[in-house]
Amino acid sequence: MAEEEQITKEEFVRRFVDEMVRLAGETDGNGESVRDYAADVAPTYFDDPDQRKYGPEDCAESDHDNWERADVQPV
Repeated sequence: MAEEEQITKEEFVRRFVDEMVRLAGETDGNGESVRDYAADVAPTYFDDPDQRKYGPEDCAESDHDNWERADVQPV
């Protein structure tokens, strides 16, 4: 994961958002913007080195998997 250690925050957020939109679409089950949600959440993954090491796509997938387990969409 050496590549991910060198990634900038801006690149991490962009890739996280792109992956989240790919997985969930533009809006969630409540009609809210997935893009806005992902842009708000992505920095928290980047700021945690234990999360960041997995890369933005894996972090987005993990976050999305949590939606499915909870059977709810973020607000």
